[in-house]
Order: sequence, then structure tokens, then C-alpha cells
Amino acid sequence: MAVLRDRPYVQFNFLVDIGDGNTEGPAAGFQELSGIGMEVTVSEYRTGNSKENSVMKITGMNKSTDVTMKRGVIGSLNLYQWLDDIRNGNQNALRTVKVTLQNEDHTAAVVTWKLLRARIIKSTMGPFNAKGTDVAMEEMVLAYERLEME
Repeated sequence: MAVLRDRPYVQFNFLVDIGDGNTEGPAAGFQELSGIGMEVTVSEYRTGNSKENSVMKITGMNKSTDVTMKRGVIGSLNLYQWLDDIRNGNQNALRTVKVTLQNEDHTAAVVTWKLLRARIIKSTMGPFNAKGTDVAMEEMVLAYERLEME
């Protein structure tokens, strides 16, 4: 349930459930999530005998943006196994992914975004650099059909 207050919440206290019910441990930990959103398209229409010299706006289709999830490479294959189910045509591979923003002391959920019928559509690893000191990263892009908030 969304919690309203005068001061905005900080962005770095969030939990991710990739549809397996787990939000604990390194396999469920992500450094960054970006792109959660939706758009409702609008079609313009006007009849030739309209008395007004303007178009009507008609609500069209709902579109959800793709979400990018990033985490350090930890040797977990949970995201790869999900991607493997998707690319092998498993009809049960679609999941409900939940992203929950928490308050500063991690005692309450502020708002939860539910990505319905989500699937991984892109997987990227690296870059790897033998002279670098950065953390090895993996990136997954999710497509989903509907966004709900609670």
C-alpha cells in the first residue's frame, strides 16, 4: 500500500522479487533498476462535419516500458534459468515481478510496482577488462505486459 508523506523517499532502499518469492540474499540483490513505466497511446479523430475545428483524443492501447536490472556477477544461475525457460518456449515462464520501495529503516513498504507477465528479453555481461578494478556486472532487460502499483 502506498504511503504518503511530505518529504520524498530515497531511491536506494528497494527489494526485488523476480517472481520466485525471494527478496533475500545475493541472488535477489540488484544494484540498479531503471525504466519502470507505462504509456497510454492516444489516437486523434475528427469527423468531416464536426462543428469544432479540432480533433478528439481517443484513448488507445496501453504500453509498458522495458525495465533494465543490473547486478554484480555472483555465480547465480537463477536469471539464466528463467531466460532459458523463456527461449525454450515454456508457456509457464512468464512471471509477476515486484519492485518494492522501502522506508529508510526498512520497516515498511512505501510503494510496490508489479510487472505482470514479465519475461527476460535481453541478457548482457561485462564489459570485462583485465586491467580494470570495477565489479563484473550482468544486465537483464525485462518486457512486461501491464504495470500495477500498490
